[in-house]
Amino acid sequence: MSDTARTGPVPRRRGLTRRQKRSVSRAVQYVVFVAAVIAFAVSADWARLKNQFAQADIAKEMFPDVITLALRNTVLYTVTGFAVGLALGMVIALMRLSSVGPYRWLAGIYIEIFRGLPALLIFIFIGVAIPLAFPGTEIVGGTYGKVALALGLVAAAYMAETIRAGIQAVPKGQMEAARSLGFSPARAMVSIIIPQAFRIILPPLTNELVLLFKDSSLVLFLGVTLGERELSKYGRDLASTTANSTPILVAGLCYLLVTIPLGFIVRRMEAKAQEAVK
Repeated sequence: MSDTARTGPVPRRRGLTRRQKRSVSRAVQYVVFVAAVIAFAVSADWARLKNQFAQADIAKEMFPDVITLALRNTVLYTVTGFAVGLALGMVIALMRLSSVGPYRWLAGIYIEIFRGLPALLIFIFIGVAIPLAFPGTEIVGGTYGKVALALGLVAAAYMAETIRAGIQAVPKGQMEAARSLGFSPARAMVSIIIPQAFRIILPPLTNELVLLFKDSSLVLFLGVTLGERELSKYGRDLASTTANSTPILVAGLCYLLVTIPLGFIVRRMEAKAQEAVK
């Protein structure tokens, strides 16, 4: 009798399992990433980069104005634009949910137009078209009012859809329960539905705040004065004056000083929302 007959068929050699393949793929990606970082670090001319973007004396001259003036104006523009957008977005969201057809159509047209147009065009429209169409008309608050209106018009289109989705995510039984307790539809919406909806949509609204914080850089198209400059305009003006890009880098770091904590807050809120669902 042959050896094969005594021992049986030789088992086939199995390849890598899916988990092993994923581990190998991940290890390869890490190696490629580290190699790319090392290649970048070795090939970059750090002396020239430091000379153009990291002049300590220029950076020191920017303080405290970069905080007390530029960052303050940026935050002010963002907060006022967010407030206008939230108020207008709430109205448009309720119009979208209305049983009255013209309200829904008007809200849909607004959302499609302002969500499709670049924010830059909205700023130009506020700064140029309105004064031409209505000579002598002044928007309340001057430049601050113009920025708040421009940012608010852009943000409202996105916030309206977010708020509408949040309201529709609240179980219908909440409205029925409120109505059974004698609440009118309007009072039930304000007292019961909307507060619950805001718990759901708080993370995306915070994301919208981060986007508005960056969009505030478009204020330069409104022709601001020295005291009304925000971070981007402030950094660009100093870069032109000093013939160096260090002010732009400092302005960028100031943006991160706000956006990184906001991003962390958004992730925490999303994690808590997922835990609540589970």
